This record gives sequence, C-alpha cells and structure tokens, in this order.
Amino acid sequence: MDIKPATPADISKIAALWHVGWMQGHADIAPPALTALRTESEFLSRTKAHLDQTHVAWIDGQVAGFFMIDGDEVYQFYVADVFQGSGAASTLMAAAEKTLGAGLKWLACSVGNDRAARFYDKSGWAQMGITPYEVETAEGPRVVEVWRYEKLLG
Repeated sequence: MDIKPATPADISKIAALWHVGWMQGHADIAPPALTALRTESEFLSRTKAHLDQTHVAWIDGQVAGFFMIDGDEVYQFYVADVFQGSGAASTLMAAAEKTLGAGLKWLACSVGNDRAARFYDKSGWAQMGITPYEVETAEGPRVVEVWRYEKLLG
C-alpha cells in the first residue's frame, strides 16, 4: 500500500469512493433529509474543499482508501469495499494516527454504524459516548448524533 498526500488528479476517485462508502455506512441510519443531500456532486465539492487535509492509499493502481485530518480529528476515514477485510484499514489507520502526531485525538462515528465502530474499537479507540456533531452539506451545516471516539497517541 502506498499512502501519500492527495493531489488534484485524485479528486474524482476520492469523491467516488467517499460517496459509495458513505452510502454503504450511513444511508440506512442517517436522517433521510441528510441522505438526500449526499449526492455525487456534493462529495466532489467536499473533496476539493478538503484536498489539503487528505491522504490517499493506493494498491495496484487503485484507490484503496483515504483519510482526512482536521486538527486533532480523523475527519473522514474510508476504505474501498474491495479492500475491506484485507487489513488495508489497519494500515491506513496507522498512517492516519502517524499524521495526527502525539496527544489526545478523536473521531466521530455515526450512531448505528456498527461495522465502523467495531473497527475503531479493535484499533484501540475508546468510545466516549454520544454527542451532537455538525456535518457539512451543500445547504449548510446539519447536526447529527455521533459516537465520539478518542485515543491518546504517543
């Protein structure tokens, strides 16, 4: 796996993976109004806006996953469905943690996204409870309930 900072040439691939991954993990648990806003074009705009915060993982010429870092937060973390269960997520999370550096770090996981929660638990992140979290949309911010995870990185 080759993990490197994202470039403008990666935008469409990252956005496509993000859209598919979001639908896979959130469409059945997110409020219907939020799911309706999660279009391919919205993910394209969001990817462009966060490009400088993004690292992308490549395996055999394919985008295997990506993460976005925002301050002390793993803001986004996705692995392409063809690489799920392969160990790629663990390698990608280790890279995200290295990028974050030392200190108390956190991430948000949608309440009900049990697959992601199991992965974060297995990766040593501690669930700290449910908290409101502001998500960005094309129509402005929306507040959803998330599980807040934290980890003290050395």
